[in-house]
Amino acid sequence: MGIICGFIFSVETWERILPNITSAKKRVRQAEKSRQHNKHIMSGMRTCVKNVIKAISAGDKELAQTAYCAAVSSLDATASKGLIHRNKAARHKSRLNKAVHAMSA
Repeated sequence: MGIICGFIFSVETWERILPNITSAKKRVRQAEKSRQHNKHIMSGMRTCVKNVIKAISAGDKELAQTAYCAAVSSLDATASKGLIHRNKAARHKSRLNKAVHAMSA
């Protein structure tokens, strides 16, 4: 679904109404496919980060460390694909690591 000038368009409507040129129609299809794929990757990354935060809140250090390893992998993969900036990934990893290490103190 997309919103243009206050009107909501589905992808099918978008292809029929907006572009007239074949290559533009193809770009609309490609952009939607890419958007859906990126949305899936970002959602998984956020879930991994939330799992670490939940484990920290629960006070389970072993689970927090396991979830942290998964979150680091997910953050690095998301940053390498260009979906988030590498500094944002580093910031998340640093803050999560600090929180996990603070559990033992």
